[in-house]
Amino acid sequence: MTAHTFAAESRRDNAPDAFWMPFTPMRAFRQAPLLFERAEGMHYVTPDGRRVLDGMAGLWCVNAGHGQATITEAIRAAAGRLDFVSSFKMSHPDAQAYAARLCDFAPEGIDHVFFVNSGSEAVDTALKIARAYHQARGQASRTKLIGRAKGYHGMGWGGLSVSGIGRHKAVFGPLLPDVAHLPLPYDRASMAFSRGRPEGGLAAAEALETLLQVHDPATVAAVIVEPVTGSGGVYPPPQGYLERLRAICDRYGILLIFDEVITGFGRLGAPFAAQAYGVRPDLMSCAKGMTNGAVPMGGVLVAGPVYEAFMPGPPEAIELLHGYTYSAHPLACAAGLATLDVFAEQDILGSLAKVLPLWDERAHRLKGAAHVVDIRTAGLLCAIDLAPRPGADGARGGEANALCLDAGVLIRNAGDTLVLSPPLVIAPEEVEEIFAAIEGALGQID
Repeated sequence: MTAHTFAAESRRDNAPDAFWMPFTPMRAFRQAPLLFERAEGMHYVTPDGRRVLDGMAGLWCVNAGHGQATITEAIRAAAGRLDFVSSFKMSHPDAQAYAARLCDFAPEGIDHVFFVNSGSEAVDTALKIARAYHQARGQASRTKLIGRAKGYHGMGWGGLSVSGIGRHKAVFGPLLPDVAHLPLPYDRASMAFSRGRPEGGLAAAEALETLLQVHDPATVAAVIVEPVTGSGGVYPPPQGYLERLRAICDRYGILLIFDEVITGFGRLGAPFAAQAYGVRPDLMSCAKGMTNGAVPMGGVLVAGPVYEAFMPGPPEAIELLHGYTYSAHPLACAAGLATLDVFAEQDILGSLAKVLPLWDERAHRLKGAAHVVDIRTAGLLCAIDLAPRPGADGARGGEANALCLDAGVLIRNAGDTLVLSPPLVIAPEEVEEIFAAIEGALGQID
């Protein structure tokens, strides 16, 4: 290898196509790249100094706002103290401390956490733990997994298999066998323009009983759902729905997994959706907001009885033959601890509670705006469904996204659904700025 390979400047002059970007149309990006070089508070800043209000908390993850000094300083100190140590048969003090504090932040009865590096890894780890749990209890026949339509559980093989978004799977099959899916617990005819949990969704929960008549319940390991469907379109759970899933899983000895990668760390006004809705799962995947997006990290939160099922063997035996090189990375643990400090010291959840009524009211004021056919809110989440333009599905959503960016507001669109998930530290005037930008964009679209 020649020395010039490590030159500070690439001979390609940092050509943007050297980076093959995730979920990005590369040829279109090459024509009009969107770059941010700084971030502070509620805003990104472009290389030419333009400020853009972040309506997505990065990617559902910068819950405490950008540039939190407490988190930045914790990462800097950790990097100078301990750059890396493996978690294979060794550890470091911050990993132990963060695990304990994270379990205190989680629902009562969640006593352990297995650290990973992303939401995708967290989901795959939770699915593996579920299968291994039944093996440990002498029920090796329990291998089947049940997901849900429109569910998003990351891009790992396991998570993709239980996900319910067909376009994500189209070119990657075959995926895991022995996977079934529940229907989405949503009916626009009766639930449109819902604020929080709509009525009338118990039939969707009873669909689990129907599936179990087809798939012998003694062969089912786990049911995995997002408490609020996130990337699939922000669908809150109907009244009684999660409670009924919990009861059915208990009846048949099936583990219930909540994928809280999006809903965790305050998004619904409580630490996790499990607390917001009063339903405790057996396993919870988390990521994104764990470190406020500052360092990649994920985790699987584990209820005591699940963990204890692995412990009866000889003490020198490895109970779970699974893990990652960067599990409980020192910088990630430092960032996680600092994030919990920020939540406590700045009373982020208390401040959010005062903003949520305004968020709901302002979002639903768009009912009747051009092209709007549905609006759904849950905590500091919002989805706005637009009527598709005939023969051009997704065009209106894409145009609205671009027009909002022109107005200085960053949102996301999944086809013709506009999705919002700003940092939890949002101020009333920023709520108004987001929805005013959307309102203005809709008025310009045919």
